[in-house]
Amino acid sequence: MVAAAVILPLDRADLTVALAGVNDSKQLTPRHREALFDVIHQVALAVGVGGAGPGEIDRDGLLPATRAAMQRAVAMLHPQPEALLIDAVKLQTLIPLPQHALNYGDSLSLSIAAASIIAKVSRDRAMLALDARYPGYHFARHKGYGTHAHQAALQRLGVSEIHRQSYAPIRASLQSTLGLPDS
Repeated sequence: MVAAAVILPLDRADLTVALAGVNDSKQLTPRHREALFDVIHQVALAVGVGGAGPGEIDRDGLLPATRAAMQRAVAMLHPQPEALLIDAVKLQTLIPLPQHALNYGDSLSLSIAAASIIAKVSRDRAMLALDARYPGYHFARHKGYGTHAHQAALQRLGVSEIHRQSYAPIRASLQSTLGLPDS
């Protein structure tokens, strides 16, 4: 799980020109995200990236781990923000700043869209590194999503330490491998 936070300058008249093409990361090609990643870093006042690993997700759950990753991303910002615009998730109990959660925020806010690109590229790069450490799972290709190729690799190689064991298909695979009954 990777989250990012971006502070963009308010006083740049050319900001929309400099960040032309910044949109919800899911709407962009990997090549376009990579190019925008560098532009965002050049233009932004601050960029923070935070993460949560599979053990934390298994222990605490996906939403709490997401919130923790977001909190870590905000903590990495220098200077610290005065307020937060967030994509859907609220962080009031974790971060004592004024904040506004927007549904579909990465389509409505330039700073949220920029953060979504930073998070997605950072996660994709982490998956490339994991691909080198865990050959055969093809993380560089499917980035950890439950594609047919990923499912086939799990069948062939089994579950690795970096897989979220609380995720239903992984849990089922482990139960099958260990001969445990479904819970």
